[in-house]
Amino acid sequence: MNLLLVAHGTRDPAGAVVTERVAELAALQLGVPVRACFADVRGPTLADVLAEVDGPTVAVPAFLAAGYHVRADVPEQLRATGRRDVLLTDAFGPDPALVAAAAQRLVEAGARPDDAVVLAVAASSDPHAQADGARAARRLGRLLGRPVTLAPIVLGDRPGVGDVVARLRAEGAGRVAVASWLLAPGLFQRNLECCGADAVGTPLADHPAVLEVLRDRYAHAMVARARPA
Repeated sequence: MNLLLVAHGTRDPAGAVVTERVAELAALQLGVPVRACFADVRGPTLADVLAEVDGPTVAVPAFLAAGYHVRADVPEQLRATGRRDVLLTDAFGPDPALVAAAAQRLVEAGARPDDAVVLAVAASSDPHAQADGARAARRLGRLLGRPVTLAPIVLGDRPGVGDVVARLRAEGAGRVAVASWLLAPGLFQRNLECCGADAVGTPLADHPAVLEVLRDRYAHAMVARARPA
């Protein structure tokens, strides 16, 4: 069985390197062929990789929210290939293991127990993606035992993470820590690094929890495939 890791895509070479690294680690842990592809911005695309891969394949969308790409774009790209031997799994989503990883990244960045906490998520107009972001913030708040403010990462002049950080300071927060709800480095992460927070977590990248969730999605797909039709 092949495993296909479907990431969003970024123009930042470091982001692609992280995705390829996750695929390499997954291949070592699972003992199956694992390929990475991208839904947007860069190649190889899903169609590119499937043209080179024969036999049954599990495709896992490496997205932290079930927005447009997960619910419409990736399934449509898959249908366009004409392949009927590819099983598309659920996205990574706000999985508790990834929320815990984001909390760990935040501590590693120097966050303190009394900091006001912000969870920075990629901005989206999709209500499903927004709901997943809110769910991740609630889970992080329960894990940390304090409120977590959700903030969109936006580019340009629209209000974003920096505005939320400034508001929390105006409301009396001595320090503000921002947890990154991103999988790979790139423009969005660079936006966070200049948002004015006292501590900014790094992307989840190749954190062991990312590999754990990928293995989980693959295992569930294998069980589903083994069920009688």
